Amino acid sequence: MDRSTRRSPPATSAVSAQGVATPSKRVLTRDAVAVTKPGPAAVAPPVSPAPVSDPRPGDSYVRSFARGLAVLRSFGAGAQSQTLSGVAERAGMTRAGARRILLTLLNLGYVVADGRQFHLTPKVLELGFAYLTSLPVWSQAQPVMETLVEELRQSSSAAVLDGDEIVYVLRIPAHRIMSINLGVGSRLPADCTSMGRVLLSGLAPDALRQRIASMNLVMHTPGTITDRAQLLAAIEQARVQGWCLVTEELEPGLVSMAAPIFDHAGRVVAAINISGHARTSTASHLLNVCLPKLLAAAAEINMLMGARK
Repeated sequence: MDRSTRRSPPATSAVSAQGVATPSKRVLTRDAVAVTKPGPAAVAPPVSPAPVSDPRPGDSYVRSFARGLAVLRSFGAGAQSQTLSGVAERAGMTRAGARRILLTLLNLGYVVADGRQFHLTPKVLELGFAYLTSLPVWSQAQPVMETLVEELRQSSSAAVLDGDEIVYVLRIPAHRIMSINLGVGSRLPADCTSMGRVLLSGLAPDALRQRIASMNLVMHTPGTITDRAQLLAAIEQARVQGWCLVTEELEPGLVSMAAPIFDHAGRVVAAINISGHARTSTASHLLNVCLPKLLAAAAEINMLMGARK
């Protein structure tokens, strides 16, 4: 578990497809939405990526669909409930545009209204769950990782690469060792995490150099590598040896070790890790006890996925 300064949903080992029920929504008329006024609370900054007002990439770009996604993404840990004006501000669009999209999402059951406040419903989880169930590693890795956690008493996670970040797709916690909770969907920087470096090691050399050159390297701790040449060397080392150990680069006291997961074409598509605290997870313990079991777990997952290294 590596710490995130971004979004961190509650810790969980998987997202369940069962029991995701949409709450009964309050009937909201168009007039009720039209008279919504800004709330007194301060409005959080707009969400990334770039506002949907940016020029269209081409004729195949559906601006209304992009706006709908921007409205959904405007909700989060810092904005669980929003007014119409708040949604418009965070999504980077007009109140009229936000109103039409909210009405659509309301009718589809993805948002509900409570007076002038809107919030998401559990039905939104169906969108993310569709992605998780499409990942072979999601179903194949969980039982293997559960066994790994039982044997080592260390937390284990699986993640995929998304730009400069890793995204958790599976999490089996042993005990809490970080200052925040991590769960499916949590994001962490790829440059200073063991899974991130393993995933980056799967990029082609030119693509890797370009990715590192464009990264915003933040010094999270005194041990964080922020020199691009040193980071490139650390990622190359992870590629050559087939695993990566990161010690207290994201958060003081946090150590983690990761191994790659391959697809049938031999591409790195995911990574699994184990993590613990530096006080109890010494270098000797990690290398002599944890590493062999981690590599064995990764090999088992790769075999189940029909991977070719």
